Amino acid sequence: MPTDTVPDGAAPGPDGLLRCPWALSTSDYIEYHDDEWGRPVHGDAELYERLTLEGFQSGLSWLTILRKRAGFRRAFAGFDPTVVARFGDDDVTRLLTDAAIVRNRAKVNAAITNARALLGLREAEGDGALDRLVWSFAPDSADHPAPRSLADVPATTPESTALAKALKRRGFVFVGPTTAYATMQATGVVNDHLAGCVARTT
Repeated sequence: MPTDTVPDGAAPGPDGLLRCPWALSTSDYIEYHDDEWGRPVHGDAELYERLTLEGFQSGLSWLTILRKRAGFRRAFAGFDPTVVARFGDDDVTRLLTDAAIVRNRAKVNAAITNARALLGLREAEGDGALDRLVWSFAPDSADHPAPRSLADVPATTPESTALAKALKRRGFVFVGPTTAYATMQATGVVNDHLAGCVARTT
């Protein structure tokens, strides 16, 4: 969840509909909130993209990543893990000079390492292995009630801590419990839209 806002309950947007307050600062956020965040995402490549982008967001505003997402997709071959896994030193150099993305060597290297880890996971457990792994940590809805304010939304959970450990055991890097939980939120593994938010029921 983007964190550049003050904790509060669901608030009316420009159309009068109640939304999570973090989404109301820009039209980019409103669109992302309404159409993507918290919607179920499946597929190894799709989850690899979200995990990679959440890793790049670490220490930055999510809005920075959101506005550069098209650049990330071009730079990382549409987040095709088979292609990214073959990236070498020349590709790292190219990426570190690409102003369309966040130019951070550790994060770039992590994206490549994780593509290779995903291929290893697929080889060991078959297609859809990352999808199955991530979704296996979805909490029971009864144990995850609708938060009433942003103050009720955690940065980590026991499930995200366990997911981070499971990913690291399989060779993934730059996937701590906070990044794991942000990925779970973004991909609908958990539903952290606030009580009363229009996106919670649509």
